[in-house]
Amino acid sequence: MNKKTDVNKLMRRFLVPIIFLVIVTLGLIIAKPPLSFVTNELSKRMIRNTFLVLSLIIPIIAGMGINFGIPLGAMAGQIGIVFAQNWGFTGASGLLIAAGLGTPIAILLGQFSGRVLNRARGREMITSMMLSFFILGWYMLFLYYFCGTLIPMQNKAMILSQGYGIKNSITLSSAQGFDNILKYRISFPLMAGQSVLFDVPVVTLGLIVLLCLFIVWFRNTKLGHDMKAVGQDQLVASNAGMHSDKIRIMSIVISTLLACYGQIIYLQNIGTLATYAGQDQAALYAAASILVGGASVSKASIPNVLIGTALFHLMFIILPQAGRVLTGDAMMGEYFRTFISYGVVTLALILHAVERKRQLEANRLKNREAQLKKESAK
Repeated sequence: MNKKTDVNKLMRRFLVPIIFLVIVTLGLIIAKPPLSFVTNELSKRMIRNTFLVLSLIIPIIAGMGINFGIPLGAMAGQIGIVFAQNWGFTGASGLLIAAGLGTPIAILLGQFSGRVLNRARGREMITSMMLSFFILGWYMLFLYYFCGTLIPMQNKAMILSQGYGIKNSITLSSAQGFDNILKYRISFPLMAGQSVLFDVPVVTLGLIVLLCLFIVWFRNTKLGHDMKAVGQDQLVASNAGMHSDKIRIMSIVISTLLACYGQIIYLQNIGTLATYAGQDQAALYAAASILVGGASVSKASIPNVLIGTALFHLMFIILPQAGRVLTGDAMMGEYFRTFISYGVVTLALILHAVERKRQLEANRLKNREAQLKKESAK
């Protein structure tokens, strides 16, 4: 009976990654893509997206759930990139200037977001999502109207024909700025004429590894332990003398700042900036990736990020090809991919709500039994 209970609990815990693993496996069987193509595309997407997904871990530790407000950090990074390119900085130096410009903006937005979320306890995820839409309006006003009117722009190639406002799409002069510093191509053959092929941008990969080490170190610091305590029970943490509100704000500030850097890494890998829409999918795809890896809105780890990012983006690579094989139209795979992206977030949140209700009921029964034992002892 205990073994059956443990298996059921394990299935509930890892239902989302199991579903995704099945989908990816079926896609591979149907599409039969070359292994070299899959490994090369997957390595690019892992390098491009992992930093951004890692930025979600710290708010989860602090009990804030999935931070759907990371587009605020993405906007800060994009503003930094726009001005770095406007001033003529290119390559890695341009990306560092962009990060420097985006840092104070991300900190201010993180402070604002954290204070708002403290007033919306229990509804942090939907509030952070709505907050990102609110800030998006100001972001668009700043780049579309202020740049070129109140703020002089030197690089006229970035300005719309009307004489002000940044163009919808910009080719980055800092494209591959980190990736091209030191890059290795790894290739080795496997059986049946298949081979593994992928490029390793050492500097970008080093930044991701440094962030992983920072998260491991941070979780063992006093602040990290305080965040974990606040995430488990805010009332108990407050009674123990911890400043719960400040700790929660700090977790959002760190997440927003990391999202700023993650968006810069993402964009330099892509090579172009969709000025007004580049940040739109940052939160959804990052949230879906970490949930696919087996994380929940109350518990997440680095392995969840790595596994989830790999599985989620394998779906991006394989499903269009599977859709073309099944229907003759690759767009069918694209539609299915979009459906799955939103569906996995919805499913994970439903499972979390069900599990939380089950835990509350179990705790209620446990407390009731303890009370009855105490009364019978008297």
